[in-house]
Order: sequence, then C-alpha cells, then structure tokens
Amino acid sequence: MAIATETILKDGFTGYLARPDRASGPLPGLLVIQEAWGVDAHIEDVTRRLAAAGYVALAPDLYAQGGQRPEALSRERLTDLLAFASQAGASIFADAQGRAQALATRPEAERARLAESLDMLAAVGFAPTKRDDQLAVLQAAASYLRTERSETKGQKVGAIGFCMGGGLAALLACRDPRLGAAVILYGSAPPPAEIPAIGCPVLGLYGGKDPRITGQVPALVEAMTAAGKRFEHHVYPEAGHAFFNDNRPTYDPGAARDAFVRALVFLRDALPES
Repeated sequence: MAIATETILKDGFTGYLARPDRASGPLPGLLVIQEAWGVDAHIEDVTRRLAAAGYVALAPDLYAQGGQRPEALSRERLTDLLAFASQAGASIFADAQGRAQALATRPEAERARLAESLDMLAAVGFAPTKRDDQLAVLQAAASYLRTERSETKGQKVGAIGFCMGGGLAALLACRDPRLGAAVILYGSAPPPAEIPAIGCPVLGLYGGKDPRITGQVPALVEAMTAAGKRFEHHVYPEAGHAFFNDNRPTYDPGAARDAFVRALVFLRDALPES
C-alpha cells in the first residue's frame, strides 16, 4: 500500500502524519504517542504501519516548540542517548550513582553531551509538571484530526502510546471526553482519582518482566472495574519493557506481533467509520 507522509506544523503542535495514499476518507484518526526518545525512526515506522492498517495516524512531537526541539533533545542527541541507555541500563534514570559511573566511562565531550541530554529529558520529558503541557499538545493534535483534516473530520479519534506515551494515552483518556479509544503499551496507570472520567474503552499491553509498570496493573484493573470502565489487558510473561520497539535490545518479536494484532482488533471495534 502506498503511504503518504507529511510534517504538520500548527500553532499548538508539530507532528509526523501518515495516511493511506489512495483513501480520501472517511477514516478514523489515531494519535501515536512517543516514547521518551521522541518522534524517532521507530515511532515514524509505527505511524506508517498504522496508516497501512487504514488510519490517518499522527505522531505529535512532544518536545518541539514552533517546530523546533531544544538542541539537547534533537533527534541525533536522543539517538545517542538511547544507545547509551541501552548499554548502561534503564537504572541510569533513577540511580544517580549508577548514572555517574556509566557516564565516567565515556570521553569528556561525549559525557558532557549525554549528561546535558539526560538533564533536559528529566526536565522536559519525565517531569510530572510537564504532563499538562504534553496533554495540551495531544489535545490540539486530536482536535486537528477531528475538525481540520478532511479525511478524519467528524470521525472518531483514538490514541496508542508507548512507555511514556502509554501513560499519556491513559491520561488523555481521562482528560478528553471525546477520545474514542486508548491503547497503552507498557505505560504507567493514570491516577485513581481521574479514572471515573474515562469515557472510552482502554486496552493495556504489558511485559511480565517489567515489574515497575506491570506491577501497577492489578490496582488499575480494580479501579477500572469499580468505576464501570471497559479495560482489557494482556501480559506477556517473558517480555520486558519496550518489547514492541524493534530498535532496542528488549524487542520481543512474538510479543510485539501479538500485541499489534490485539491493538488492531481493539481499534477496529472501538473506532468504526461513520
């Protein structure tokens, strides 16, 4: 299938959009919400895959302002940081001593660049105080699909997110009453107090060897059930965090394949064309 791609630059967001080239609409819209590593080659690839499945898929860049990212969060710098984190281990984000030890093994100039990017990522990507700003970007992107994009105007819009983006997909379900569906791949659960506001079905896909995230699932199931919300979930016992990302050493092809099928079936049912 021919897939058309473009960069969207609006007042409220910048994003990478992919759509089936030979389909003029109506089509459901789908937000693809990035990992901490930004809208990178992996997220762009996933966006095209979802477009090939029949969606107008849009990946908003949560780090860009006016179309530009801070240099420390540029695509090249985040690619280098991901390679460093893949080698040093995810504990570098929570363990200051481990981070310092890992950085000390790198040449001085590289060490300074990595440290700057780590600090910026902590301030812009991971900081809880930035969640409202990130949700505003996602809501602006959803509004664009609902009201401005000819193929998706008036159609349902859903969200699928990965890692950091998975947690944001869950929060968006709490904050956007018009969201049609949310798919969480190894993302944090939303605050229990916000769960009663969810108005769409939610699917969660998790790795059994990802206790920091998957350990939240039993409480999420309980809260969603108590609030009368539709929540489907599946845990892949042998998969770790980021099992869907085929650019990372944690990639699990079996879990990724099954998760993609589950997500497509869920979205097909939750986002019918009208």
